[in-house]
Amino acid sequence: MKQMCRFLCYTGSPVMLADLLYRPGHSLILQSYKARERREPLNGDGFGVGWYQPEISLTPCVFTSLTPAWSNRNLQRLAEHVKSPCFFAHVRAASPGMQVAEANCHPFQFGRYLWMHNGTVEGFNQIKRRVQQSLPDHLYHAIQGTTDSEHAFAVFLNLLGDTERIAPTREIGQLLVRTVERLEQWTLETEIAGPSYYNFAVTDGQSLAAIRYVSDQRLEPASLYYATSRKFLRPDSDDRPGETDADECAVIIASERLTEQKDDWVRVAPNHVLTVAANLEVAVELVSVQRRENES
Repeated sequence: MKQMCRFLCYTGSPVMLADLLYRPGHSLILQSYKARERREPLNGDGFGVGWYQPEISLTPCVFTSLTPAWSNRNLQRLAEHVKSPCFFAHVRAASPGMQVAEANCHPFQFGRYLWMHNGTVEGFNQIKRRVQQSLPDHLYHAIQGTTDSEHAFAVFLNLLGDTERIAPTREIGQLLVRTVERLEQWTLETEIAGPSYYNFAVTDGQSLAAIRYVSDQRLEPASLYYATSRKFLRPDSDDRPGETDADECAVIIASERLTEQKDDWVRVAPNHVLTVAANLEVAVELVSVQRRENES
């Protein structure tokens, strides 16, 4: 398996970013230098966090940096003072050939949407022109970096159409699958042989969707878990989600479990898409990617 990043998604009752980024026993910050479920434990090629504060704006705020997450003091200061009902966080391990630059740090943002990727689109440089030619001008010019991940986001937004509308939760999940289909079709047409790893996550601040998928069905996709209950990590808990008040519900999606209590986490099955509605209802569906010889 190639370089794989680690990411975290949260939606639910407002929580301090630090309660999830720093305090868990296997926090995302710890995963930035001590990841367990990948061969190379380091994810030090930059990081990013994007969060929503709907009382201020429907569009998220994004903070990215080239420095490793474990040593960035500004991230820790910010995380201790920002409370949000929905946020994405990502620690990057750049794929071979991908530039280490701030513009390439996740999450990527367009309008109300945030996007992250853990994985790689095999042979991306060979299909890059096809991807770009499929995009309308406003999405093509919105791409700031050079990654396969950001280009995949543009493909998703193009399939979405009107990026100002509130799309139904299930549609967002279906569009993730269609994004994979488009990318897979282009790799098929270009006769790229190697496997692609498509762990994508996207949110509009209300609904959230994530997919765990690898193009070669003989292989295991990158890891992905979720936790859903009236529990989430609190500053006064040593290692596990603590019981919360009745109105403090949440869903956490993560590349690796944040705590040692395996019963608190559900492993997303290979080649499935997970959606979380605004009311925190979770649905998990098997992905069936359709390849069409005449699609471009």
